[in-house]
Amino acid sequence: MLIERLNPPTMPNSEAIGYSQISIVNPGRMAYISGQVATQRNSDEIPCDLASQMEVVSENIKAALTALGASPKEIVQARIYVVDLMPEKMEVLMPVLLSIFEGEKPCITGVGVQALASPEFLVEMEMVVRLPNAS
Repeated sequence: MLIERLNPPTMPNSEAIGYSQISIVNPGRMAYISGQVATQRNSDEIPCDLASQMEVVSENIKAALTALGASPKEIVQARIYVVDLMPEKMEVLMPVLLSIFEGEKPCITGVGVQALASPEFLVEMEMVVRLPNAS
């Protein structure tokens, strides 16, 4: 097992929500995926709503995983930054976020921010991935 997921009974039960409190990684090569925003490879168009931006972010994250030869099971940690984070926004983001993981439960941190790199961006996501077949 390359990544061991723990949800100790002495901590809040995060597994039901879709993530783990702790991830233990065996030694190996690690990849750090830069914050992905709603920029598209072949278009300058940036969607104006949060749900559409999260879909583009999801596509970018999946493309990065593919480029690494990795899958969601190798995701150690994900951080998601949301402008003016509120519970209603997490309700919009969580289904797309969880679809990226395909049932895996990496560690997740949600961070509310005042702004991102450009005023058009509403959400940004970065990840730490343990590369498969790395020794």
